[in-house]
Amino acid sequence: MAAFQYSISPQVFSTFPGYVRGVLVFDQLRNDCVKSDIAQLLREAEQQARDGLPGNVAEMPAVVAWRTAYRSFGAKPAEHRSSIEALLRRVVKGDEIPSINTLVDIGNIVSLRHGLPAGMHPLPLGGFDVELRPARDGDVFITSEGHEPEAVPAGEIVFANQTDVLTRRWTWRQSVTTRTLAETTRVFFNIDGLPPTGMDEVRHAMQDAQNLVTKYCGGRLVASVLIDEQATSFRTLVEG
Repeated sequence: MAAFQYSISPQVFSTFPGYVRGVLVFDQLRNDCVKSDIAQLLREAEQQARDGLPGNVAEMPAVVAWRTAYRSFGAKPAEHRSSIEALLRRVVKGDEIPSINTLVDIGNIVSLRHGLPAGMHPLPLGGFDVELRPARDGDVFITSEGHEPEAVPAGEIVFANQTDVLTRRWTWRQSVTTRTLAETTRVFFNIDGLPPTGMDEVRHAMQDAQNLVTKYCGGRLVASVLIDEQATSFRTLVEG
């Protein structure tokens, strides 16, 4: 078994009161089988999101919250949109979200159903420590294969393993080094809520994600944790 340590900096909670992140950890997964009904669930989630949008995506309360947060650490929301805003904009235009693999598709389904950022990262073999925190000197991010690591401005909210930034701008974009592939067998989901989104909404999205992963990928739920300002970290053991 390998140790997995997960934490969120107290600075995040002091700067963004009421923020909550749900984390689901799985191992022993099967992500290499094509599930035809997953594609149908994705189409249904897209239509549900279209039907539920009151108007301009940028005016949705949950999207406004992320835009405000991004501005606070120097990001320009019109150029660097939160993952949920980017996803909703594609859906509103009539685009179909492409199927990548079962786990990635589940993340998109959960995001669209609940209007929350929901992403995942593979867990490498061996111990792994991650933290959501303000960026600091020495942090680097790799955008795509063959590209040199780029420095990250201090103060930007990042999700990192030591100095390796896994996700920039909180929920904007993941590094090429942390893609969930067909052969991935161990992952953790991050599901985010900024007020007016609260703990109950995040909890419901977590349960939805857990049900979908269990149904379509099998495996074992290792941990299901809500992180907030009262409980900012957890540690668990995963296979491998």
